[in-house]
Amino acid sequence: MVAVFSVATALPKFKVVAEAEVDAFPSFLPKDVNRIKDPFARTLATRIQRLPVKFSENPIMSSCVKPLIQNKANPVVLLHGFDSSCLEWRYTYPLLEEAGLETWAIDILGWGFSDLEELPSCNVVSKREHFYQFWKSYIKKAMILVGPSLGSAVAIDFAINHPEAVEKLVLIDASVYAEGTGNLATLPQMVAYAGVYLLKSIPLRLYANYLSFTNISFSTAVDWTNVGRLHCLLPWWEDAAVDFMTSGGYNVASQIKMVKQKTLIIWGENDRIISNKLAVQLHCELPDAIIRQIPDCGHLPHVERPDSVAKLIAEFVQTSTKAVNQCAPSL
Repeated sequence: MVAVFSVATALPKFKVVAEAEVDAFPSFLPKDVNRIKDPFARTLATRIQRLPVKFSENPIMSSCVKPLIQNKANPVVLLHGFDSSCLEWRYTYPLLEEAGLETWAIDILGWGFSDLEELPSCNVVSKREHFYQFWKSYIKKAMILVGPSLGSAVAIDFAINHPEAVEKLVLIDASVYAEGTGNLATLPQMVAYAGVYLLKSIPLRLYANYLSFTNISFSTAVDWTNVGRLHCLLPWWEDAAVDFMTSGGYNVASQIKMVKQKTLIIWGENDRIISNKLAVQLHCELPDAIIRQIPDCGHLPHVERPDSVAKLIAEFVQTSTKAVNQCAPSL
């Protein structure tokens, strides 16, 4: 039996079918997954699986959501933002599948729900190589690669180093001008672990939700906080987070003009985390890009306005003509 759920009032009105039966979560997810109320998050969580990926000396059981639909067309591959997981895509993923697109959601090494009991390095090079090995083993076709927030830096870094694997890019409220983790890379280890402990705290995550979204109730913010920090409850999360922080992080600003793939830039009009002036700058620097703004929307449009994001991605997947990039004067 199935039931149709509508998303919380902070989101646009759309419907996606979700299972009404008792959720059968993978055993590797933290038990706190049972506290999550959001039916879309619960449904997507039941579909998370781990696939073996060759990496260094031992394979890593790597978490993802595999597509129900597989066809000859190039797939859409969804990354997530900083210190997040594939559950970020709980609202947009089913809409992309409904549009007939082969869609993957991948957890970036060091974040998400992969098994990192034997902790590898989680720096930029390792994240890139792990993703490449995942792509080579399972996806095997040029992707429409989608990166939100810091996931945009991951996507740019990957597209430049492995252009054969990426047909097009979609960058959502892109965090691509930060100079890595900055001074955090030089912190003493004890201080770094204290900072990481704060990073997973409920008050900080709640505050981040209020910054990220334009209109969110307290009960929704609490539930989305539980979704957003679920991966932080895995026993190796702190070590992986500190390893990334002290490695220096992503610094791709100088590489943006080297991107050869046609790119769609999506930006929330009311983003309070990254100025939309940077969206204009990004549009000007990318050689072949179009830009679309979503009104009444904050930093994570794929969570806050999933119907708009899914429509823009589906339309972009279907376009094949190359347009000359004309720098947008402003948003």
